[in-house]
Amino acid sequence: MASQMIENHRENAETYTGDEICKAKTLELLNEISFPNGLLPLEDIIEVGYNQTTGFVWLRQKKKKEHYFKSIGKPVSYATEVTAFVEKHRMKKITGVKSKDTMLWVTVSDIFISDPSSGKITFKTPFGLSRTFPVSAFVNEETEEEKKKKKERVEEEEKKKQEEVEEEKKKKNEEAEETKMEKVEDEEEKKKKENAEDEEKKKIMQQKRKK
Repeated sequence: MASQMIENHRENAETYTGDEICKAKTLELLNEISFPNGLLPLEDIIEVGYNQTTGFVWLRQKKKKEHYFKSIGKPVSYATEVTAFVEKHRMKKITGVKSKDTMLWVTVSDIFISDPSSGKITFKTPFGLSRTFPVSAFVNEETEEEKKKKKERVEEEEKKKQEEVEEEKKKKNEEAEETKMEKVEDEEEKKKKENAEDEEKKKIMQQKRKK
């Protein structure tokens, strides 16, 4: 189901591969929708995709991840594929996320912040049940040095990606130029051949006249 949804929204989506850049893009997304940065603590992320037109987001990781949020005493499970539709202060139609309540794992289908000033975030199940927690429970404090290093790594990855795009563009331009030159050479060869044939015809005509 999740895989099919991903393929349905892949066209025109921004996609990234590789754990380092995927983690950085996940943080960017959470920041964009004003969600705490520790809400999606996935590991070994294979791919992150975001279709801004439809609001659909997906994250793929190598294996299922279970994370324990200490301040609220709750374990949350993240499947190998996590998907959702996002907007400001909200993730809805979520797949791949479960929270343990008492002894049971409960599917989380909706996460939202109704009032940003309240400092509260709500988790809702497909059955309409909901639990509210402090936003601070899902915030990871990073040192300035860690932020700087992460930013540098992301910039390096994006620079590398841009260089690859430019290299591919250059290669295509060179191939197009070679094709163009080949056509010109073919045209010149054709003209030479036609001129030679014309000269030959003239010589034959002149010889006939002399006779």
